[in-house]
Amino acid sequence: MYTASSSVSAPPRPRTVPAGSGPYPGPAQVGRNRRWAGAVTGPLSGRIDLSGPQGAQLRKAVASVQRICPEFNPVQVMRRSGRSVLLVGTTGRATAVAKCLLDHSPVWVERFRHEIAAYRAFVRHRPPVRVPRLIAADPDDGTLVVERMPGRAAALSRHVAEAPPRADVKAVLGAVTQLNRWRPPAGTFDAPLDYASRIARYHELGLFTDRDRDDLQKLLHGLAHAGGRHGMGQFCHGDALLSNMLLSPAGPVLVDWEHAGWYLPGYDLATLWTVLGDAPVARRRISQHAQAGGPAARDAFLVNLMLVLTREIRTYETAVQRTMREAPPAGSVPVQPGAVSPGEEQRLLLRRLHDDCALARRAVRAAVGTR
Repeated sequence: MYTASSSVSAPPRPRTVPAGSGPYPGPAQVGRNRRWAGAVTGPLSGRIDLSGPQGAQLRKAVASVQRICPEFNPVQVMRRSGRSVLLVGTTGRATAVAKCLLDHSPVWVERFRHEIAAYRAFVRHRPPVRVPRLIAADPDDGTLVVERMPGRAAALSRHVAEAPPRADVKAVLGAVTQLNRWRPPAGTFDAPLDYASRIARYHELGLFTDRDRDDLQKLLHGLAHAGGRHGMGQFCHGDALLSNMLLSPAGPVLVDWEHAGWYLPGYDLATLWTVLGDAPVARRRISQHAQAGGPAARDAFLVNLMLVLTREIRTYETAVQRTMREAPPAGSVPVQPGAVSPGEEQRLLLRRLHDDCALARRAVRAAVGTR
C-alpha cells in the first residue's frame, strides 16, 4: 500500500494548479543549499584554517589535490559535508575548484568515479553545453580538479522557494535541450538507472501501489516497442537542478556530472519540473516541451516524473524524521514571530511533493487509458 504520507504532520495548505502546469498540458493545450564550481563569483581571499581535527582532514585533502596537481594553491573552502569537501584555489594565473571525497563507502566511491569518467569523456567528446575543463583527477584517491567557471548559480537550494526570472528558466531549458539532443559515441556513457528494478523496489517499499507498478510497467513496455529515439534513450545530466547550473553572459554552465548517462527521454525535464514547485508558468513550459514529441515522449516523461517525485518524497520523509528526532524540546528555543522552523519547512515541501505525485499519478493513469 501507499504509506509515504504517514509521517506528514503539517496541515494541508490550499493549492491550486494552474491549467497546463501539471505533468501534461490541459485540455486546451493537448495536440538543502548546494554550490559548486564557479558559484563563488567574488575575488579569492582569506585563509584556510588547518588547525584542529577538521584542519587535519583539510590538510589531507589538500595533500591529495597537490599530489595530482602540484601547482594548486588552496585559498577558500567552498563547501564541506560529511561526503566531500570543495576547495577553491589557484593554479598559476587561473583559478580552480578541487573536490575531495571524504566518505569512501562504495556508493559514493562509485558516484565519484562516474563523475570523473564524465569529465574525462568531455575531453575527448565535447558536449554542446559549457562544462568546467578537467585539470586533474585520481579516481582511486577520490580527487577531482576542474577549472573554476564564472557565473551565478541559477538557484542556491534544491527546491526553489520562488519562481526564478523568466530569462533564467529560458536559459536553463535551452541548455538542457541542447544536452539532451547530444549523441556521444556508443560506449562512452552507461545507463545509471534501471527503470524496471527501481519501480519494483519502490513497490516493495510501499511507495508505489499495485496499480502504480502495473501502470508504469505498461508505459515502459510501450516505450520498449516504440523504437526510434524514445526506445534508444536520451543523454541526460541526471541531476538537472538549478543549483547545478551557473548562469553567465557566455551561457549556462552545467556542473556535478556524477549521474550523467542514458535515460528515457525527459528525465532532466522531469527533475526541473519537480524542483520548480512554486513556478507554475515554468512548469507549464517544461510540460509542453517534454511532450512535443508525441505520445511516446509524454509516456517517457511521466515515467521519469513518477520516479523523481517518489525519490524526493523518500528523501524528505527521512529528513523530516531526522529533524523531529534532533529537534530541541518545544519552548526551549525562542522563535521569531512569523518564522518557519526547518522542520516545518520540510513538512510543507513534503506536502507539496505528495500533491505533485498525486497529480502525476492521475496523468499516468490517463496515459495508460489512451494506449
